Amino acid sequence: MALNAASHNPTGEKTGPVSGQPPSASLETTAALLGASKDDPMGQHESSQDRGDKEAPKKMKSGKELDRERKKAEKQKKFDDKKAKSATASTVPATSKTKEKKAKQESAKEEPLPEFEWYVGTGKKKEPRSFEDPLYKAYIPKAVESEWYAWWEKSGFFEPEFGHDGKVKSKGYFVIPEPPPNVTGSLHMGHALPNALQDTLIRWNRMRGLTTLWLPGCDHAGISTQSVVEKMIMRQDGKTRHDLGRPALIEKIWEWKVKYHANINMALKRMGGSFDWTREAFTMSPTFTKAVTETFCTLHEEGLIYRSNRLVNWCTALNTSLSNLEVDNKELEGKTLLEVPGYEKKIEFGVLTHFQYEIEESSEKIEVATTRPETMLGDTGIAVNPNDERYKHLVGKYATHPFVKRRLPIFTDDYVDVNFGTGAVKMTPAHDPNDFEIGKRHGLDFVNILNDNGTLNHSAGDFEGAKRFDARYEVIKRLKEKGLYVKWENNAMNVPICQKSKDIIEPLMKPQWWMKMKGGIADAAIRAVRDKEIVIRPEKSERDYFRWMENINDWCLSRQLWWGHQPPAYFVNIEGEPGDDADGDRWVTGRTLEAAEEKAKANFPGKKVTLTRDPDVLDTWFSSGLWPFATLGWPEKTPDLEKLYPTSMLETGWDILFFWVARMIMFGVKMTGQVPFTEVYCHSLVRDSEGRKMSKSLGNVIDPLDVMGGITLQALHDKLKVGNLDPKELETATRFQQTSFPDGIPECGADALRFSLVNYTTGGGDIAFDIKQMHGYRKFCNKIYQATKYVLGKLDSSFKPQRYPTRSGNESLAELWILHKFNTATAEINAALAAREFSQATKISYEYWYNHLCDVYIENSKSIIQDGTPAEQESAKQTLYTALEGGLTMIHPFMPFLTEELWQRLPRRPDDTCPSIVLATYPEHNLKLDDSASEEAYELILAVSRAIRSLAAEYAIKESANIHIQLFTPRAHSTCEAQLLSIKSLSGKPMLGSGASISLLGANDAKPAGCVAQAVNAEAACYLLIKGRVDIDAEINKAKARLVKANEGVSKQRKIMEGLEKAGKMQGEVAETEARRLEDARREVGVLEGSVSQFERLNLE
Repeated sequence: MALNAASHNPTGEKTGPVSGQPPSASLETTAALLGASKDDPMGQHESSQDRGDKEAPKKMKSGKELDRERKKAEKQKKFDDKKAKSATASTVPATSKTKEKKAKQESAKEEPLPEFEWYVGTGKKKEPRSFEDPLYKAYIPKAVESEWYAWWEKSGFFEPEFGHDGKVKSKGYFVIPEPPPNVTGSLHMGHALPNALQDTLIRWNRMRGLTTLWLPGCDHAGISTQSVVEKMIMRQDGKTRHDLGRPALIEKIWEWKVKYHANINMALKRMGGSFDWTREAFTMSPTFTKAVTETFCTLHEEGLIYRSNRLVNWCTALNTSLSNLEVDNKELEGKTLLEVPGYEKKIEFGVLTHFQYEIEESSEKIEVATTRPETMLGDTGIAVNPNDERYKHLVGKYATHPFVKRRLPIFTDDYVDVNFGTGAVKMTPAHDPNDFEIGKRHGLDFVNILNDNGTLNHSAGDFEGAKRFDARYEVIKRLKEKGLYVKWENNAMNVPICQKSKDIIEPLMKPQWWMKMKGGIADAAIRAVRDKEIVIRPEKSERDYFRWMENINDWCLSRQLWWGHQPPAYFVNIEGEPGDDADGDRWVTGRTLEAAEEKAKANFPGKKVTLTRDPDVLDTWFSSGLWPFATLGWPEKTPDLEKLYPTSMLETGWDILFFWVARMIMFGVKMTGQVPFTEVYCHSLVRDSEGRKMSKSLGNVIDPLDVMGGITLQALHDKLKVGNLDPKELETATRFQQTSFPDGIPECGADALRFSLVNYTTGGGDIAFDIKQMHGYRKFCNKIYQATKYVLGKLDSSFKPQRYPTRSGNESLAELWILHKFNTATAEINAALAAREFSQATKISYEYWYNHLCDVYIENSKSIIQDGTPAEQESAKQTLYTALEGGLTMIHPFMPFLTEELWQRLPRRPDDTCPSIVLATYPEHNLKLDDSASEEAYELILAVSRAIRSLAAEYAIKESANIHIQLFTPRAHSTCEAQLLSIKSLSGKPMLGSGASISLLGANDAKPAGCVAQAVNAEAACYLLIKGRVDIDAEINKAKARLVKANEGVSKQRKIMEGLEKAGKMQGEVAETEARRLEDARREVGVLEGSVSQFERLNLE
């Protein structure tokens, strides 16, 4: 059960992912390590035979070594036979790591793994499989990650744990309401990222002993879901929603919801999300309907929700109004052709069209300009600036409309800019926000020329029935025929586009429900953040929040859809009296129909009334805005609401800060009297490898399931065909997939996916998706898997862990070092997660596992465990156990499946009855494990060893190296003297051979002749004898080049210190650290100067 076949690389160098038995240590190395084991039990199994040392004298081999070589020979022979190579070897050939790795890969190809698919499990605890099982010999994500989730869920590990008194635990609670995914289809990476971040925090806080709740749920997503289902029905049956009728369409949408809701939940479970599914919510559930009704009625009764006939953003493709947040503004620099749904040819935008109106009873004309020529059919006036001398004689007169019987009054208004266009502005108050306000001031007629579907109505005269943009070109044509057309010119402008349909938005007058924001519920929401009741991170997002909230407009609540919450609002029909839908006085609200009828009777006493419910639905964000408290049972006073509200955190993308977060704050403060959460963390957006926003039409939307399980390129193509892409979009999407995933997507597993996404999150800019990086973290998972597998192979059934992870007092220097590194990592990772420095937290855990535990300590504990005294072996095993157990619990929040699989295989400490790593205690900083002195001493040993390997590699000295180590402090000298044999072992191949030697020099000793040097730090330098073994002239040139760089380093460090001094920051630890860096840089210069001098003297000899 060795860690890695390539793991006998020199310490500090990366090992490969292939697992296998490491070669045994030579007797010389073993003796050297055991001689210093009390102070440093480090070493490597590196036999002279495997190193190919032809000159080394033959040494007697132990029985274990001979047995290993026999097994290796048998394995090699089996492989040779399979490859039909007639080779009968009586001894084991010296096989390179590359050949050995290739042989294993070939062997793996010949023995395909059994078919296996991930499954959630039955709820029964998973029994660990033998490492000899084909699915568990190496790390295979789908095998490791199967079965655990159902057991976790059934065991209730994800439900909040309360104290014996029924209240939250003494350490407090941590609650996150999951941002509910839309029930429009499958999840994508934009869902995977926040889920990875949130579950990391939930698992971390659960392990820290807090009462935790991650509350799941889905959003009905009115526009998106209805649009998707309508397209499906049209594609399958050729019918519109009007053909089906409202009840039948709603039934179809519920069927869709059931199917895709289940798919979404299974994907969340596949990712390992520790949701409490017993509290799952849905924004169209009876509980939510009650919350929506209560909120709407309360705010209407207080006058904060009102009825008004105002301009809305109208999408003709979706046939509904939209909020400003659902509209994108496309910037144009000039004439541009854009695709518009429903038109075969592209439509022209970014053009200012000039034309004339004739003045009534006069031969004069007045020139106006517009970017939307078709809207002139709804013109009802012409405005000029009161100070514009050109038009003063026309003020008070009328212009005549060329196509409809309409007189257009000419009037003055300060809004008009005399320098824009012609200085005369056509007024279309029913189709332009600015004209709307001016029209109200001057009493203009409001003439709507558009039907809801984007065709022109009867008010457009002869143009009735024409599509709006067809009418644009026809209007220009007829103006030319009448001699009223003047010219066109380029005009920079913004074109409003619907985010969902990509249709061009039309300002259209509609009677709708509106919510008062300024002077209403927005003010309290601003104060909550300004007073730090809610902290928004990063700071940029907080600034964006204030900028938007302080310039907020009233919110249009109505949507002309069928899927969603109908407002509890009823129009009062009075027998014998006509009614205006826009008249707010003719509407009543009620928590029940009976309550609304009572209000109507009270408002219109003595009259016969009937009620008609508003057929529209509310903006999806209205119900979503109630999410943090409605999910806990509001408006009922439930135990959850009493104990777990306000929630702790809302983690989401910055792009819905205004759509959702601001509205939750407004509703929370208004309806509950408390903030809905105390912290908001806005993560970055996941973009594709080219930095583009993910879009189905581009083919760059990545399904997390495909990353976790892997998928072929053809299967990716096939998934595109299932969607609603048109042929052109399908071609673009297919091309992107071929370029980005030529070999498909490899299986990465949930743990690697989660770790990658958390690692991406720096709090800075958006994230560029990189499948190679995710696959790289699968290799990191393999590193952890193989490390644990190796350790378990060394802990036999007689091994009993200590009761607590503390020091016994018998630890060697290497053990003290790894315990200190673990303790330091524990403190740093807790601090990083508390500060929401997600990327830093993953880097700390990666550094501990990869560079400290695996590549140093595990590697260098092998000799002691194999050949040390019983006491030395026991100490090394206890330290291994503590370092491994702590490492698994430390990384569990990022990698739940892998850590559970491995943790369950570990022997338990006495009295430890914890059933799952999910509930294990998260490691915390322990002062008793702090040992900076041992860390510093051992780091010196590692640094010296690295310097020796580096020098030998640079000058191609493969063996029998002659090394001198010069020590400049008594501490460094005593440390290296005590660890001399360990240094030789750690230095690797260069120190093999009968001619190899290491000697120590004092600070005042002369620099050895014929040597090249490398500074280790301010305390040490290494010298390698090269006289007679290399080209001296070439080395002089190399040394001089390095000296130039070293001098530059000294200058750079001085400038850094000068800058810190000016800023007043050269104090305390900063001053000590920077001074040490300068001293190290100067020491390197001194060493190199000595080397150049030595080389030059060598040339004179």
